[in-house]
Amino acid sequence: MHLLPRSRSTFLITIDTVLEPFMSRFCLTLALILTVHLGTSSFVMAADEATSTRILFLTQSQGFVHGSVKRDPEQAGKLAPAEVAMIQLGQQSGLFTCDCTQDAAADFTKDNLQNYDIVAFYTTGELPIADADRDYFVDEWLKEKGHGWIGFHSAADTYRTDNPEHSWYWDICGGTFIGHPWGSGSNVTLAVHDPDHPLAKPFGTEFKIQDEIYMYSHFKPENVRVLMSIDYAGSPTGGTVNAEFGFHVPVAWVRSWGEGKIYFNNLGHREETWTNPAFLESIATSVKWIRGDIEGSTEPNPVVSAKWEAKSRKDARKHDFKVEND
Repeated sequence: MHLLPRSRSTFLITIDTVLEPFMSRFCLTLALILTVHLGTSSFVMAADEATSTRILFLTQSQGFVHGSVKRDPEQAGKLAPAEVAMIQLGQQSGLFTCDCTQDAAADFTKDNLQNYDIVAFYTTGELPIADADRDYFVDEWLKEKGHGWIGFHSAADTYRTDNPEHSWYWDICGGTFIGHPWGSGSNVTLAVHDPDHPLAKPFGTEFKIQDEIYMYSHFKPENVRVLMSIDYAGSPTGGTVNAEFGFHVPVAWVRSWGEGKIYFNNLGHREETWTNPAFLESIATSVKWIRGDIEGSTEPNPVVSAKWEAKSRKDARKHDFKVEND
């Protein structure tokens, strides 16, 4: 099922129908946070549908289905928590409109991509994207100035294969899930490496949250600017750290793709994360950053990754983490 508009008014009617009792507490909490937090933030602007950024939010799960993107099959047309959060964030900030789909084959096409400025993924598995549409996205659409890709959480658990034909996606996303020693109930501390970067600024110099944190393969420090990483010293876990690809666990990063921009953030497993003010502000700010309203470096910082590789290895041993493949 996909919820894409034949007209803007039709889509607004669809949005109204999602704010029904099954989501009422989530929506009320989110609305209050957005009203209080965004109402005093610098990125708030008057809504203008003629000039606002258009986002296509793909939440299709070809593997594990996270609660944040799980629609109730008993209530046709009702959206998932992350979808509601994105729609409301766009409405409250006035920065963007958001169309949600769980049908990549129908909606991630060359013709349809031309209706959007940003594509966001909260996905899993191998998506049914046609080769021609993939090539257009990678080689043309994403390289355009003002275009961008945002990946949330399990976007990194998408195209998790050994097939080199999927390397296009590994490069865009920046990392591929290999495990989550910090499960959804973990309380973690994140070190913010670039607190003046507009996308990292909402998190301060250190950020504590309860959420699930991934480790990755295919991560190439020389390609990305890491904004946040997990701090082992403040993030205990009973899970096993798979050090096959290193100890450093980046959590958020950015990169350029031609004149387009990419932002990945591992957070978002828990539904509650989609009401977290810092997380929401970072998303809203990323829209301004992608469209060029504000500056924020994408210069790779592999020195940071090297430093945190050494620190993470040391802290894992000091705090008696369970480790394999060291």
